[in-house]
Amino acid sequence: MTTIDTATLRDWQRRHREFTLVDTLPAETFTKGHLPGAINIVSDDILDEAPRRLPDRQATIVVYCTSEDCKRAGRAAERLARLGYTAVYHYVGGKKAWLAEGLTLEH
Repeated sequence: MTTIDTATLRDWQRRHREFTLVDTLPAETFTKGHLPGAINIVSDDILDEAPRRLPDRQATIVVYCTSEDCKRAGRAAERLARLGYTAVYHYVGGKKAWLAEGLTLEH
């Protein structure tokens, strides 16, 4: 699994690189605040939801959750790889690292 850090994610956003940002936390947590532009697919639902919501298996996908200690995004990345997605990145720092850089969440 390939990881990505905050600086790289911000660079991709600034350069308008095409990717889908996926928050893997429960819907109620997503509603309270998520990274700008993210969609919500709960990690436990990724096997069922990904084929419909992420139809291009060659598209770049970045998954994240709360922090380095959160295992949801890592599990989601592994599941996406098993489904045949070829460009999956795990933003390991998640929301905690994002906020630590002074960046804001969408609500």
